[in-house]
Amino acid sequence: MHEREAAGGGGGGAPPPPPPPPPRAPRRRTTRTITTEGDQTMTTPPDKKDRRTQSKRGDREAAGRARPDQKPGGAAAEPDTGAAPDADASPTGAASTGAGEAAAGLRSVPEAAMPEVLARVISERDLYLDHLQRLKAEFENYRKRVQRDNEALVLRAGEGVLESLLPVLDNMQRALESAERHEEGQLIKGVELVSGQLRSVLEGHGLDEVPAEPGLPFDPTVHEAVVAQDSDEYPEGMITAVLAPGYLLHGRLLRPARVIVAR
Repeated sequence: MHEREAAGGGGGGAPPPPPPPPPRAPRRRTTRTITTEGDQTMTTPPDKKDRRTQSKRGDREAAGRARPDQKPGGAAAEPDTGAAPDADASPTGAASTGAGEAAAGLRSVPEAAMPEVLARVISERDLYLDHLQRLKAEFENYRKRVQRDNEALVLRAGEGVLESLLPVLDNMQRALESAERHEEGQLIKGVELVSGQLRSVLEGHGLDEVPAEPGLPFDPTVHEAVVAQDSDEYPEGMITAVLAPGYLLHGRLLRPARVIVAR
């Protein structure tokens, strides 16, 4: 009896372990039935569809690995060469590049040779400065010489015209002297000769008279209307009288003809 109680007391301390779970039944593969025209049926196993999906996904991943420079939007990304921007694109960049190269060259010079290099650099600087100063002085002298030549040219511009008018002045003086000894008719003839000579000289220098006479239409580009008056002889807009002739110098209007216009 004591042995039975001891056995019962020892077994009531720990519960028995749970039974193992039942084995899972294998997943049964089903088929899909696709009905097409003509009452024909075709079945596609699910595993075959999964293989097709995986194959398409693998093709897309392979294409992405083959084109690493392709952006998500479809545009090809520009290759990054890793080169820095060209420093010589602007004067500031060129100056900074030159200064950087000079500094790098000085750093590479041994300390013992530094005084000699510095002396050579100072000598080159003085040489370039002297050259620039000489160029500046030469240009200033050239500018002053050109200015003096232009001023002299302006002063000599009428020299040829005045020289050609001297004979006309001489003939006018002779006509005045002869007026004291000859008749009035001879004086008028001499003045006419001097006037013709003067006109010939001026025409030789490019002077032409503006066409203006009674009966011609008024041209505002070469005529100046001093007065507009009624006229029974000429229609409206016609020149009735010329008060002062006009002149052209080498085809350019020098003075318009002063006329009276009919209204």
